[in-house]
Amino acid sequence: MHLAQLLHIAKYNIKTKSLIHKGKDNFCNRATEYQGTKQETKKKMCSDNQSLSNVFGCQVFNDTEMRARLPKNVYKQLKETMIGNNPLDPSIADVVANAVKDWAIEKGATHYTHWFHPMTGSTAEKHDSFISPTSDGRIIMEFSGKELIKGEPDASSFPSGGLRVTFEARGYTAWDCTSPVFVKRDGDNTTMFIPSAFCSYTGQALDKKTPLLRSMDVINKQSLRVLRSLGNETSNMVYATLGAEQEYFLIDREFHEKRLDLLLTGRTLLGAASPRGQEMADHYFGSLDERIASYMAEVNQELWALGVTAKTQHNEVAPGQFEIAPVFSTVNVANDHNHLTMETLQKIAKRHGLICLIHEKPFAGVNGSGKHHNWSLATDDGINLLDPGSTPHENMIFMVFLCAVIKAVNNYSGLLRSTVASPGNDHRLGGHEAPPAIISMFLGEQLNDIIEQIKTGGVSSSKSSGNLQLGVSTLPQLPTDCSDRNRTSPFAFTGNRFEFRMPGSTVSPAGPTFVFNTIVADALSDIADELEKAEDINTATQKLLKKIIAENERIIFNGDNYSEDWVAEAEKRGLPNLKKAPEALKYLTCDDNVELFEKFGILSKAELVARHEILLETYSKTINIEARTMLDMLKRQVLPCVMDYCGTLAAATEAIKASGLAAKAQSKKLNTIAELIDGLSDAVENLENQRDEAEAVEGTQLNADAYSNKVIPAMAQARTYCDKLETIVDADVWPLPTYAQMMFLK
Repeated sequence: MHLAQLLHIAKYNIKTKSLIHKGKDNFCNRATEYQGTKQETKKKMCSDNQSLSNVFGCQVFNDTEMRARLPKNVYKQLKETMIGNNPLDPSIADVVANAVKDWAIEKGATHYTHWFHPMTGSTAEKHDSFISPTSDGRIIMEFSGKELIKGEPDASSFPSGGLRVTFEARGYTAWDCTSPVFVKRDGDNTTMFIPSAFCSYTGQALDKKTPLLRSMDVINKQSLRVLRSLGNETSNMVYATLGAEQEYFLIDREFHEKRLDLLLTGRTLLGAASPRGQEMADHYFGSLDERIASYMAEVNQELWALGVTAKTQHNEVAPGQFEIAPVFSTVNVANDHNHLTMETLQKIAKRHGLICLIHEKPFAGVNGSGKHHNWSLATDDGINLLDPGSTPHENMIFMVFLCAVIKAVNNYSGLLRSTVASPGNDHRLGGHEAPPAIISMFLGEQLNDIIEQIKTGGVSSSKSSGNLQLGVSTLPQLPTDCSDRNRTSPFAFTGNRFEFRMPGSTVSPAGPTFVFNTIVADALSDIADELEKAEDINTATQKLLKKIIAENERIIFNGDNYSEDWVAEAEKRGLPNLKKAPEALKYLTCDDNVELFEKFGILSKAELVARHEILLETYSKTINIEARTMLDMLKRQVLPCVMDYCGTLAAATEAIKASGLAAKAQSKKLNTIAELIDGLSDAVENLENQRDEAEAVEGTQLNADAYSNKVIPAMAQARTYCDKLETIVDADVWPLPTYAQMMFLK
């Protein structure tokens, strides 16, 4: 090994050790800085007794607080409204408002806000104080029933897809009393949050929550029709439930501040693969680093105080990747809680000198992040309608609801795919951390056997589970499940629920969930129409199940969804393979889907078209921002750096040659770098041209197609040259933190 190479390696090792020690020093400083703040926050949030039972929900105006603070008749009327039996009586609004105001002020709140979910996919809030001036120049703290029920934020700058124009900008927020009011502290500011829906002056939905609430009513109604037909007279409500798993990455804040792509887009647009990635699978479920464990502990404390049932936390597959998962709750509360979770993950990370990346694909070449939606149906008297029991072939209610889901997913697979269409998710789908873009269903061995029996004439048995023999005398016998899990399936039955694995980590759960509620309600409506006119319910049910399976079995696939054979088989079955977001979004406004949403009053055609426009515009704007960011980094950071390095290398090469030596290695490296610089320069010019052309294309669909088909490939080409240069340019002069540093240095 040449002396120059040894010196280079020694310099790199010294630099790496320096970074590691610097990272440790920074962490120690940050830990000291934030320890006092964290303890003070805990004291302010809850009581001095920090047992979990006291912490949980201490910032929520929950049922316990309502019982204690509201008159019995008001409490009873409000509960009737919350379960959907009666509309909110305006006469009790002032009483509720006064009680919740007093409670919030006791928690330190000075302001209130109607917290809503615009079509940006995130949350929105406008804060108003409780103060009201008096005639003697003083103030009192007031909050009326009108202010609780209704807000008027206008919020005209949010995307509306043409539903609003500037001269007709009035917008309203309406209290969603089914999701509890809570108090949240941000720095020194404490605010009472009122979960709300957001609509226009004409009553059109401008948010994600309104169609979700509408879909909850619809699936309740259609589920009860089916239950009554099958002889259930005890259940009075059916709730769609959701548990949304959330994956995310953590990197040191110092690295984030040095990467324009992470600052502006949430993902790395450039970056060569780390010499070590996730191939050893040693990060997955590994022991928690102390810094990360401290971060997770504070996240849990804050979420528990807000009533979020954060239950599971662990290291995920990729280095620097993690997951948090809650206990199931009704879908609108689960949606609110997931937004609180994402916000809390990002907020608490900064206190620990970290940055939380929610993007679906922050780093190329390793697993991206998803948000697995675990969906089921439950009654008010405790029945999980998707729990098969020990003998599912005898559980008629389960089989009917199972077949309703099969029918729904088959009939609306393209629509379901559109609910997870985004530029970030396009990078993730089809990788080994995510299912492919083809929608299919996995049922497992036991249910698939029952399906086959129904097809051939009747069901007589269910495959039973046994015990797993581990061959070690000191280990207990483990009861086995009746079916294995299929982690490659987009839509898998997992024991007593369906897991939709396609949603990306940034998506609002409201979108996929209101669509899924609606398509299942449509299937249940068809089933109820048949059963309600049947004279012999058992015979009619068996006949109907056989018909549903015969017409929809193409959607069932229990094999490897990553295999090329499945791609070919899916094409034979007529299942769409929608790899790009713009083509998937076309399904939103198909005639059949417009008819579906209008039939149940979920969304009008105008509201659907508006959502289609917004999603396409968001897609194009996202790619445009990414392209402009990449160009900025390449032209102002990477190219100047590598050109200077090339010049230094050229001068050194000539000096060596002048001394009479061949400089063969130096010349070879110089030629390689010069060729890559030329290629990168041409790629930058091509990217600029493609972006300019795409930006000029008129029409939202054509515009999105141009960014998808022209700009993204041009970005990939430029990245290829840049990433190759990163692997051969001196580490001391490379201007960006590397993948190895960001993913492994904590």
